[in-house]
Formats: sequence, C-alpha cells, structure tokens
Amino acid sequence: MNQTVLELWPELMWIQDADLREKTAKTWELALEKSVLTPEDLNTIPFTLLCGPDLKVSFMAHKRCVVHVAQDAGNKMNEFFKTDLPVNMDVLIAGAILADVGKLLEYELKDGKSVQGMYGKYLRHPFSGVSLAEQCGVPAEVCHIIATHAGEGDMVKRTTEAFIVHHADFMTFEPFKDRLK
Repeated sequence: MNQTVLELWPELMWIQDADLREKTAKTWELALEKSVLTPEDLNTIPFTLLCGPDLKVSFMAHKRCVVHVAQDAGNKMNEFFKTDLPVNMDVLIAGAILADVGKLLEYELKDGKSVQGMYGKYLRHPFSGVSLAEQCGVPAEVCHIIATHAGEGDMVKRTTEAFIVHHADFMTFEPFKDRLK
C-alpha cells in the first residue's frame, strides 16, 4: 500500500479484509496518478464547489468525517438490529472511502482554486469513481456505494451500506450548503 494514500486515509486500516483494503488503496493511487490534484491540494481545496468561496472545510476533512459518521452509524445499526439488518462494515468503510474518489478526475485547479474541469462536465464523480474502482478490482457491492452515494443514486434501490454512506455524505454537506447561500 502506498504510504501517501495511507497518510491520507488511516481509516483504510479499519477494513479487515486485506484484499479489499488493498483494492481500495489502489483505487486512490490510480486516481492520484490521473489527477492534477496532489495530496496537499486535497487537504486545502474546499470539499464541494457548490457552497461558494467562503467554505473553509477541506476535501479530506469532509471525506474523513463521512467515513467516521458512516462507521459509527454502521456499528450502531449492527448493535441494535443484529441479524435483522446486518451491515457489512468492510463494504461500508471501503465505499465511504471511495465515494468521492472520482472528484480527483472531475476537479481541476485554475488560478489556485478548484473548478470543475472538462472531464467533470461530461462525467460526474460517481461515474468516474466506479470506473476507477473497477479498474482496481473493487467488488460490485462497493462500486454500488460509489455509484449511488449522490443524487444519481436516487433512481435505484440502495443497499443498506449505500444508504448509510449517502446519508453520512449529505448530512455533512447540506448544512454547509444552506448556511453559505
């Protein structure tokens, strides 16, 4: 596993399945290879382009928060619902880590600011994220989370893990969007 990716994502170590952990890390390595963004950029650029220039929360701060919220929700669901609605924690964590990996292809830097690039105008990050993950052998149940975490997923039936990531992502986005209008 690439040290740079592990530094960005210490939460990778929460994935118990070594093969899934490696494929998740490889997806981030591939995205970084193809992206104009650096790991340093990910720690400084705003996590979304939709909230205007006053947003100070970085891409990585938001993404890591989503993973932590998703893990906490998954653990509580497993605690309270046990076998009635089991959550596969490895799939959940991998999906949360990979949900926005496609933004590394969607974004470009212009005058030091992140903007949607030409690639992003044609393919939003759920699509490019699935493409990256499939190239790295990430299983379908994790690709499903990437594909359905955003609005595009409103048209399909989400798995339990995909619902968790979707809500973790939106609950840590919508309040900023509403506050910064």
